[in-house]
Amino acid sequence: MDITLRSAGDQAAAVASGQLSAVELLDAVLDRHDRHNPALNAVIFTRIEQARERAATADRMVAAGFPTGPLHGVPMTIKEPWDWVGSPSTSGHPELIDWRPDANCEAVDRLLDAGAIIYGKTNIPVSMADWQTFNPVYGTTSNPWDPKLIPGGSSGGAAAAVAAGMAAVELGSDIGASIRNPAHYCGIFGHKPTFGLVPIVGHGSPGNPAALDIGVGGPLARYGDDLELALSVVAGAAGLDGVGWRLDLPAPRKTRPDEFKVAVMLESPCVVQDAELTDRLAATVDALADLGVTVDHDARPDIDIERSHHVYLMLLRAATGTEYSVDTFEEQRVNGARYDDGARDFRALAGKAITMTHWEWAVYHREREHQRLAWDRFFEDYDLLLCPTAASAAYPHDQEGERVDRTIPVNGRRESTLDQLFWAGWSCGVLLPGTVAPAGLTASGLPCGLQIVAGHLRDRESIAFAKMMERELGGYRPPPGYDA
Repeated sequence: MDITLRSAGDQAAAVASGQLSAVELLDAVLDRHDRHNPALNAVIFTRIEQARERAATADRMVAAGFPTGPLHGVPMTIKEPWDWVGSPSTSGHPELIDWRPDANCEAVDRLLDAGAIIYGKTNIPVSMADWQTFNPVYGTTSNPWDPKLIPGGSSGGAAAAVAAGMAAVELGSDIGASIRNPAHYCGIFGHKPTFGLVPIVGHGSPGNPAALDIGVGGPLARYGDDLELALSVVAGAAGLDGVGWRLDLPAPRKTRPDEFKVAVMLESPCVVQDAELTDRLAATVDALADLGVTVDHDARPDIDIERSHHVYLMLLRAATGTEYSVDTFEEQRVNGARYDDGARDFRALAGKAITMTHWEWAVYHREREHQRLAWDRFFEDYDLLLCPTAASAAYPHDQEGERVDRTIPVNGRRESTLDQLFWAGWSCGVLLPGTVAPAGLTASGLPCGLQIVAGHLRDRESIAFAKMMERELGGYRPPPGYDA
């Protein structure tokens, strides 16, 4: 297999052993970038000369016998909003194109300390608030499986770059499926960690020292082992907590198919599910059962599913609304007043969530904490919960109007794009880890992923299940035209 399509672990081992140099590996990845990125527009900023200097230094370290890190010599990219000195962090806003951070964020420093050769940044939607990836600064990113289709978002450029072989691993972020959704659409692995596991300060709004509620950083990769590798690099306490807190993430308790007992939820009353996707995921679950996985299609946490979705939406929009300007915040009061008068459309809900009092927010937060405890009781009996990541496979680009008004094709009808927030928030809203593993192709030949939800801080457990799926059923496959 082409070295650019092999795992980050394999690439690092090849460099460390002298099988090939870091410079040669970087050249091979940059060649793929030059051939494939013009059609995808996944990587939107590069620092090639700096990357070449780091690669040459990596080779000198190997020659001198110095210890190497787990990502030594591995070329990679990071999502645009992560602070990396010398690079823009615009989140798609033209007014921020000239801003540059004066320090790397902690997660980026950890990747560099592990030996990674970061050569560029990948595209995002405006404010990281869409499952499509386009913005007025960098333009539109396409899916390697079909350029007419979206790659997902907001880590859409990240997923497209990984799927196309332009990076072995990527550092993305997720508050509403922004890691999981692109992984699903592009046929790769993605992991949304337990909230707080990966330092998120230095991501998003310039100079903001506060972490955003629900939001997390995490890896995307072509192989399950690389999810675990990358997570081990970037996870752990930072900032003020780094003085005393130390991470001891539990090892997976089970790895063989016949050891796992899982609940399966392939449909929800909150969202219309595309039959092709449901059929493909059901076939994957059946195959897992044939391997010995104990499957329960009826088990659920003791939670009102629709109420859980509402709580997530309120806390999500409250969190993202904190980044609004004063004027935009004040404009939302009109929609909030409509909500108070009984309106329940998404604009009204968002307006209320953004402008509600802290007392009102605390009521939702307490409700979330009750839900988290219910999930914890559920995981006393079940190792994992398997569910979709989105309502369909990747769909055509549609940049008309506002996101709240757009629809997607589902079972021959048009359904609200925003309904998919259910699968985003089912685990994310209660701060749980979720891993997406490739689950084959739909009848239309598009990739899809199965979402694997684990208990609090049981990140390595959902990743272990994803790795088991990869071993037993197969995982990443290159998109047509990207196998060399």
